[in-house]
Amino acid sequence: MVRAVILALGMVLGGWAAGCGFARGRAADRFVTVKGIAEREVNADLAIWPLRLVASDDDLARTHTRVQTYVREIFRFLARHGIDTTQASVQDFAVTDALATEYRAPQVGNRYIIRQTVVVRSDKPDVVLAASQRVGELVSAGVVLSSGDEYRGGGGPTFIFRGLNALKPQMIADATARAREAAAQFAADSRTSLGGIRHASQGVFEILPRDQAPGISEGSQIVKTVRVVSTVEYLLR
Repeated sequence: MVRAVILALGMVLGGWAAGCGFARGRAADRFVTVKGIAEREVNADLAIWPLRLVASDDDLARTHTRVQTYVREIFRFLARHGIDTTQASVQDFAVTDALATEYRAPQVGNRYIIRQTVVVRSDKPDVVLAASQRVGELVSAGVVLSSGDEYRGGGGPTFIFRGLNALKPQMIADATARAREAAAQFAADSRTSLGGIRHASQGVFEILPRDQAPGISEGSQIVKTVRVVSTVEYLLR
């Protein structure tokens, strides 16, 4: 008799525990997924400006002398427009002999072509931007500039923002707060109450051009938009 009572009591307790577990499981299934967006407008703090020059002649020494003249003229131009020339370096020296190429044309113009790049690196993007808008002065001085594939490829400066790590904590907090506001509104609309966070994932930080239009790259703009989107799942009670 006692054994039967114990067995019956065990079955009742087991059923109650299973019921509670099912209830908890169903409650955990009630959640809402929301996204929170945070944005900041920031200014670039670094400018990189490659000035690519090219000279050609039938005499190699004269070609080299012309390149050196171009480089000196570029450095004078930079100093004239307030750019620290100690932050400029001469790179990518390359000589091409038109007669030494395997697939040369039957008639070539100047035999030697020398290409070189003066790269400006400055923590004053505004000054570099202003100077880049006066680059016609170099052409007037006889400097032959060429475009290339480095950086943006169009010959203009590239503007970089390096302060992302300092923005991350506050932007993540802001994105999470926006997500909670959306979840609270959903809970109110559905006549439930908002519980804790079930799951959360931080989105990737993006640095975008402030003026987002076709053909405008982020690197070409001093003013940029930093954006992060966080996805959060909240339990509903």
